[in-house]
Amino acid sequence: MKEQNAADEGLLNRVYAEHRASRDRVRRAVLITQCAILIVFFGVWEAAGRLLWIDVLLFSYPSKITGLLLEKLADGSLLPHVGATVMETVTGFVFGTLIGAAAAAVLWWSPFLSKVFDPFIVVLNSMPKVALGPLFIVGLGATPLSIVAMTLAVTVIITTLVIYSSFKEVDANYTKVVLLFGGNRRDVFARVILPASVPAILSALKVNVGLSWIGTIVGEFLVSKQGLGYLIIYGFQVFNFSLVIGSLFIIAIVAAIMYTIVSRIESAFQYRS
Repeated sequence: MKEQNAADEGLLNRVYAEHRASRDRVRRAVLITQCAILIVFFGVWEAAGRLLWIDVLLFSYPSKITGLLLEKLADGSLLPHVGATVMETVTGFVFGTLIGAAAAAVLWWSPFLSKVFDPFIVVLNSMPKVALGPLFIVGLGATPLSIVAMTLAVTVIITTLVIYSSFKEVDANYTKVVLLFGGNRRDVFARVILPASVPAILSALKVNVGLSWIGTIVGEFLVSKQGLGYLIIYGFQVFNFSLVIGSLFIIAIVAAIMYTIVSRIESAFQYRS
């Protein structure tokens, strides 16, 4: 019996090892393909710029953009802009997620409030958030607080809708089991609703990575005198499109880092579960 159990365990270990090896191979293949696509894209873009296949004034090319960014990094004029935008984005991302999740929890906890605020949330979600910019500027002043408020306007409603929808879709039978064994509504939320909604919350985090950048850059377009959004507007005004595209490069890199962090958190939760 012990020999049979040992054989079964060894078989399971081999199958699991083969599964991990296969998954790692697929992951490496995906990464290599992604890198190849980027290399080809930037290589063709560089060649098109140097050979004047494209309008260099408008589209620039990678080496010119990199040189400009390195020049601004060396003279110390780039990092303050990057730091300001990253700080505003991360602040809006964190608070937008927390406020949205808290609002979703309140709506789940109180069916009455859910019925009252449901049409208001739908209307707020359909409103163009850019239109709120002047209100934030007048009410909060031409400060980073207005930019964070713009980011919250973009992220909070979506977060609330996504997470609250996930709360409502949890199997009601699980709730009945907790109540049957003497649990209350708090137990249902802590032991059933919240754990079952972790994938949706993590999905909301991924969505908020992009939305927080949109809110921050739009806010900087309207009010800021510092930040990557300001650099984009300034580059457009002086026809320095290398600066515009370089700022977009930095946004893409930092957004990719934020997305990777969220993906790692998601993988850690999946591994634990």
